[in-house]
Amino acid sequence: MNEKKEGNSPNKLLAEALKKAKSVSKGGVVKSTDLTRLVRERLIKANCLFEIFRGWYLLTTPSAAGSSTAWYDGLWAFISYYLSDRFGADGYCLSAEASLNLHVQDSVIPPQITVLTRKASNQTIDLPYHTSLLMYSDERSFPKAVEEIMNVKVMALPESICRLSQNYFKSKPLNVEIALKHIQSAAQISRFLLETNSVTAAARVVGAYEALGDTQKANQIIRDLEASGLVVAPLNPFESDRPQLKARHIRSPFVGRLEALWSEMRGTILRVFPPAPGLSKNDKKTLKIIERFYPEDAYHSLSIEGYQVTEALIKQIRDGNWDPDNREGDQRQRDALAAKGYHNAFQTVMKSAVKVLRGENSGDVIEQDLQGWYRELFSPLVRAQLLRSTDLAGYRNGQVHISNSRYIPPDKDSVPDAMESLMHLLKNEPEPQVRAILGHFIFVYIHPYMDGNGRVARFLMNLMFISGGFNWCIVRTAKRDEYMSSLEMASTKGNIEAFAKFIRGESEYWKRQLDRVEKRVKR
Repeated sequence: MNEKKEGNSPNKLLAEALKKAKSVSKGGVVKSTDLTRLVRERLIKANCLFEIFRGWYLLTTPSAAGSSTAWYDGLWAFISYYLSDRFGADGYCLSAEASLNLHVQDSVIPPQITVLTRKASNQTIDLPYHTSLLMYSDERSFPKAVEEIMNVKVMALPESICRLSQNYFKSKPLNVEIALKHIQSAAQISRFLLETNSVTAAARVVGAYEALGDTQKANQIIRDLEASGLVVAPLNPFESDRPQLKARHIRSPFVGRLEALWSEMRGTILRVFPPAPGLSKNDKKTLKIIERFYPEDAYHSLSIEGYQVTEALIKQIRDGNWDPDNREGDQRQRDALAAKGYHNAFQTVMKSAVKVLRGENSGDVIEQDLQGWYRELFSPLVRAQLLRSTDLAGYRNGQVHISNSRYIPPDKDSVPDAMESLMHLLKNEPEPQVRAILGHFIFVYIHPYMDGNGRVARFLMNLMFISGGFNWCIVRTAKRDEYMSSLEMASTKGNIEAFAKFIRGESEYWKRQLDRVEKRVKR
């Protein structure tokens, strides 16, 4: 039958197809058997369905269709739906390693996720973007009790720790340290070891606690097992005895991860960067030089985020010749609104710079002023009624994903504690180059806002740079790929060296430009 004669436009038919797909989806994941062939084909043609593997699809928007970002966003929803559908809600559980990754909030998407099942499986399924699912049946080793994280069945943390492979202690020592220090009582470990008579596992866990300096928990486990006639000979499973966390017990795994990353990475930054020159003695001159480079800063920072801005637009806004209330064309321009917000935020950052140049603690300044920067960055969108004013209050209230990254930022509930930890680290770090590099990296690692994280992170980095006498540093848009890949390396591999070297290279480039300007700036 002719669809037009029925009065059904293509858009209406697509809307009906989307409505149907959403009604049968779980977390955006759809089984092909739940859709008619006509609906499925219509959605695929409109780039609203992304095939995960045969018979399973992910609902997406046309702009995100086929992107790694869409897949990483939907991966855990697929894992939950697919495994429950195939094996039953209680018929599967992630392996010890995969379970522990989720317990300690290691949110980097792994290349392979291993799953234990009650029913026969023994199969590997290749998934998009170099990910896969390895399933094997092991009824005898299947945990008696499971927990749920992100709607996925996992082993309880004590059991996960005790069942880790020797290799995991060497390849993921930070995850193990966070897990061991997140355990409230050694008795939680002892119970599982006693139930399973796992002397080999006990030797590793006790050895790990000793290596981390927690002899109290190590001795308690030894005594608990000795009471049942089990003798434990501790074996250090780590390649290094050096713990990354000072505290014996951590309340938040993600906060523990931040503090460990800071401790581990700062030495690399100090090797890459020269000693800090010291706070400028001529704050007026420093501010004039920074203001001189505002057009370049705005152009590159906005272009990196995908905005199409011109030098003419930036100059128009800086000179006060842009009026969204009287210029209908400008009011409709998303790029112009972003440029106006950037100008407002830059002026607010300059006020923060004045405080730092006058000797205030840069960590205290950022803690006091950060929210003001963010409000100014997006206030033009509020005035244009494209954002609600409540959207600028506090941190994000939803999950965010970084385009094409295997790293997923923490859930919204973890953000306040994480930001409090970042402020503490900034205030107590003595080296400005460490504050600058790790301030930027940890900020985007947390991703506290729904938008604007990159722009704010670069402001933060530069405030920390000038607190030690380093020059203002602009990340050039031509270097965007190198910039993003070095951040990805730090986020997924824990290697900050590439990012530190990249920023030093950009800093040296702009130092040469600034030196030319400095000669023309009156003292």
